[in-house]
Amino acid sequence: MQKIYFILLLITISSCSQAQENRRATYYETFLEVNEPIDSMVVFKSTRELVTYHQRKKVKKYIISLGEESIGKKQVEGDMKTPEGLYYINSRDTNSAYHTNLGISYPNAADSMYAAAHGKRAGGDIKIHGFPNRHSKLQEKQFLNTDWTLGCIAVSDFEIDELYKWVIPNCPILILP
Repeated sequence: MQKIYFILLLITISSCSQAQENRRATYYETFLEVNEPIDSMVVFKSTRELVTYHQRKKVKKYIISLGEESIGKKQVEGDMKTPEGLYYINSRDTNSAYHTNLGISYPNAADSMYAAAHGKRAGGDIKIHGFPNRHSKLQEKQFLNTDWTLGCIAVSDFEIDELYKWVIPNCPILILP
């Protein structure tokens, strides 16, 4: 029975990774040039997409990677999940361990109260970021096609540079399951 469960688990992991790789392989918006401010964003965790908007008009869609535990809402520090809910871009940093980043205002009051009620910390330091600074070019395909962060939202270095340039301060970001 354990052997069957293990085989099913491997098939599931393989198909999820393959599905994300296929989305990235057929992704056509990567080279669309952004030329207007991004004033809101929506993340669809289930499809690994970040959609950006200017005055309610779609600007561009990005394929993303999430926390290693991609299903479910981040609830406590160290759970490796990406938050869900309404947040804001509250910081910008080019001096980062992950190329460049945009800070997400996690935890909000509800996140902190939930964690405290369970005797835990909510955690923090959730970002939209690029690749780790000291990565090799050979690792980029793996980073683009798997969920590998500690709970952050990851894009390529080129994409985070573009977002860094065009996302306005305090931009709302809605993160959906």
